[in-house]
Amino acid sequence: MQLNSNEITFLFPQDVKLDHVRDLHPDEIFSDLSVDFLNKLSSVLTKYPQTRKFPDVATFAFFCRKANILSNKKNYENEAIRLGRGVIFHVAPSNVPVNFAYSLVAGILSGNVNIVRVPSKSFEQVNIICEAIEQVTALPEYAEFKNRLFLVRYDRQSTATAYFSSVCDVRVIWGGDDTIAQIRQSAIPPRSFDITFADRYSLAAINADKLIAETNIDKLAEGFYNDTYLFDQNACSAPHLVIWTGEKENIAKAKDIFWKAIQRRLEKYELSSILSVDKLSALYWQSTQCDGVQRVTPEDNKLWRINISSLTADIDKYRCAGGYFLEYDADSLNELKEIVNRKYQTLAYYGYSVDELRDFVKSNCLNGIDRIVPFGKTTDFSLIWDGYDLIRSLSRECSIR
Repeated sequence: MQLNSNEITFLFPQDVKLDHVRDLHPDEIFSDLSVDFLNKLSSVLTKYPQTRKFPDVATFAFFCRKANILSNKKNYENEAIRLGRGVIFHVAPSNVPVNFAYSLVAGILSGNVNIVRVPSKSFEQVNIICEAIEQVTALPEYAEFKNRLFLVRYDRQSTATAYFSSVCDVRVIWGGDDTIAQIRQSAIPPRSFDITFADRYSLAAINADKLIAETNIDKLAEGFYNDTYLFDQNACSAPHLVIWTGEKENIAKAKDIFWKAIQRRLEKYELSSILSVDKLSALYWQSTQCDGVQRVTPEDNKLWRINISSLTADIDKYRCAGGYFLEYDADSLNELKEIVNRKYQTLAYYGYSVDELRDFVKSNCLNGIDRIVPFGKTTDFSLIWDGYDLIRSLSRECSIR
């Protein structure tokens, strides 16, 4: 099929020629040129004055540093020969501005040609990163990426998805279940396959016995704030349910300490009126469906704490955004076995050892939870995401015997 370029905005490069993408050769994973390109991109972004306004762009620049990329490379040094699969078509989510860039990095490091559909909504972060890529590829040593990297924007009615699907070797879809279903209506070549990041949700666990002795509660609260409020709890990695373990009296003390520290950070959070209404509706609905639902007396409308007396298998459907947290006092983390299904992505934690968490996972053989990270780390990108090793998934092994 033919591409109707009138339906597409080409963010990079400006003079686009896509009829040759299937003919381009893949590269080895973590090639020297790719590592150097990303390091230069990091340097350019770090020096941009605009980057200071956007912590997510600064974090992306930090991820692209050569030291970090080489550290990730160590996980693949003893592999057989691995080459990119060819053309990767990335569909970025609409609600996280910088996600498209991380997906692109995974495609570059795995040795592929990359076509990336950026969010249809206009984000300044997207413009900043595109400008930095333009600047880096203007250098002769990185000009090759003008033929291996394409950033596009178009609406859902465009036929572009069908075209890009028809030429890709892997289609990476970041979005909700509805988005995935809609995109899968476009056929891909017989040897191609999808990597999908569907609707997911996350939770947090706090060891109250440890928290009451925490000497840097403000740092802990800042990490939890970043995990949740920065994206209005809309990110799939943002906790909605908070599990407390420990002695009963310690749980009561720890809750008071922790939520007061969170409250001190909420001056900088702007709550939309629609989310205020959503939270009220969510509470009323949950109260009609479940026993033992009680809202803790609030200081203001930015933080809603909802105590629940039991963990039901459908507890995830009572989620709401904008600072709406369900709280449950558990005897141990093992109680999570009754609710964790394939939709659970991240467990953010405080006060548990790695050995404790490892035993929890192994002894319960959970259907869900692909990531377990400390508070403040839920939005940190990793080349292993949602249980996928992106480098291995986006490359192929050439075995020699």
